[in-house]
Amino acid sequence: MKKMIKAVGLACALMFTAGVGTAHADAQHPKIGFSIDDLRLERWARDRDYFTAAADKLGAKVYVQSADASEQRQIAQIENLISRGVDVLVIVPYNATVLNNAIREAKKAKIKVVSYDRLILNADVDAYVSFDNKAVGELQAQSLVALKPKGNYYLLGGAPTDNNAKILREGQMKVLQPLVDKGDIKIVGKQWVKDWSASEAMAIVENALTANGNKIDAVVASNDGTAGGAIQALAAQKLTGKVAVSGQDADLAAVRRVIAGTQTMTVYKPLREIASTAASVAVQLVRNQKPAYNAQLDNGFKKVDSVLLKPIMLNKANVDLLVKDGFYTQAQLAGK
Repeated sequence: MKKMIKAVGLACALMFTAGVGTAHADAQHPKIGFSIDDLRLERWARDRDYFTAAADKLGAKVYVQSADASEQRQIAQIENLISRGVDVLVIVPYNATVLNNAIREAKKAKIKVVSYDRLILNADVDAYVSFDNKAVGELQAQSLVALKPKGNYYLLGGAPTDNNAKILREGQMKVLQPLVDKGDIKIVGKQWVKDWSASEAMAIVENALTANGNKIDAVVASNDGTAGGAIQALAAQKLTGKVAVSGQDADLAAVRRVIAGTQTMTVYKPLREIASTAASVAVQLVRNQKPAYNAQLDNGFKKVDSVLLKPIMLNKANVDLLVKDGFYTQAQLAGK
């Protein structure tokens, strides 16, 4: 009888080991669904390319979908990726607040979920990979304060649907509030910019200039697209180069503006770093390995294990870093 029990136990152990081996073999080639906010933007096309290359090196296959700035389309695409049987979803949310049902479906199907760049709110997300957006906001404000320690400031926020826009504002105000309290800086207006739209940013700044008799010393623009819109409005009043303007993303047009002196700074976030980190985290989750998290962020549902990367302030003095990193060529920066 004892021999029989031992034999059954051994058989079970062998079956369990075989099962683990099979699961592990499947995990060698994970299927990643990459749902991106809007591939029509230069920034996200770069992320896609770096992410796909990094995932490929790790033995993973990536299925990419672009929501083209539509929350309904993104939800439908996530559902499609779930039905295709991906092992992990990596999502750049267009609207961070509307994906909880789609994420619930993913979790039911035992699919891991990684929030990329923007934190998905009120949902059971497994991991978050981003640059430290509060630090980005601090860099933006610090750069403008260094040039314009006193004066009238206008706050040009990002999309109200993007949680990052609010975190950026926190970082900006951490720097600005003490100076506002001191009376050195006056915030003469603030507005969020729908979809981070350059044309809407231009209209907002046109109205702000009119309302303030052109007396604005700095525009805290939360990304390069909104900075571009602000600078167009300033150009119409012959104020370019006189008003300090921040940005973020190191878009080519923005870097050229930094070189020309019409935009004060941008924030460089090495996209190869975030993309390869996110690919690595996605694959590790499928393989039941623990990624090297360095933070936890509360998304309203849980404290999400996060990897926050360090952003880099970029101005005229250090734009050559982009060439050293292979982000742009010297010819591209020169507009050739």
